Amino acid sequence: MRFMYGEDVLSGNWRRRKVIPEVDAEPDLVVEDADSGFCGAVVGFEYGAVVLEDRHGKRRNFPLEPAAFLLDGQVVTLRRPAPQATPAQRRLTASGSIAVAGVTAQVAKASRIWVEGIHDAALVERIWGDDLRIEGVVVEPLDGIDDLAAAVRDFRPGPRRRLGVLVDHLVPGSKESRIVASVTDPDVLVTGHPYVDVWQAVKPERVGLREWPVIPPGRPWKEGVCEAVGVREPADMWRRILASVHSYRDVETPLINSMERLIDHVTVLPD
Repeated sequence: MRFMYGEDVLSGNWRRRKVIPEVDAEPDLVVEDADSGFCGAVVGFEYGAVVLEDRHGKRRNFPLEPAAFLLDGQVVTLRRPAPQATPAQRRLTASGSIAVAGVTAQVAKASRIWVEGIHDAALVERIWGDDLRIEGVVVEPLDGIDDLAAAVRDFRPGPRRRLGVLVDHLVPGSKESRIVASVTDPDVLVTGHPYVDVWQAVKPERVGLREWPVIPPGRPWKEGVCEAVGVREPADMWRRILASVHSYRDVETPLINSMERLIDHVTVLPD
């Protein structure tokens, strides 16, 4: 039998007589198996076959053969979708900023951040070290701040040689607050936290304490803490503290805020 349009399109092997579109078998795509008439949605793959589920919940497996399915009445070849690449996860530094891949540390700039001692410097390095190396800012420990004003004068700060200073126990009426008041250079920012020592800026639960011990005034604070918690030497206690710090989440907010202000001060320079 012939039609006015030419040869009967159903005669012979009709699956091979034209180009059959290929369609990704995405989840929930509704297709019909051309041979059996089973119609269902794509719900997965097993042993190289697509799994279809009909509206009654019945499931059947069908090989992914050429021209084996109908989509909206059109013959198609189903193919398994290519696996999507998992987007790379953004790595964060210990300070919570986005890590920049492929960037090496800059040569040290003239600006500096000073901290009171080696414990302060180690804690700052643990949390903000990656950020400071990218910015080329060096952190230097002082031996206390009793001679801070003279040290600042010797440093000779300027618009492109800024100085940031992190001070322990910076609270109104303290000795530290009186020392800081003597520093008035506009290119120097002195800020700090309210804790007696930088140890106390670490959240106590990180080192297994409910709270930091209260040490009477006039008694060496670190030695008093060690005695209260049963640790023989301050060096042993410090190793325990530093080992408990992995990111900004392990320290108190006043320390975080102070350090972020200092980093901005020494890195955001005038044009």
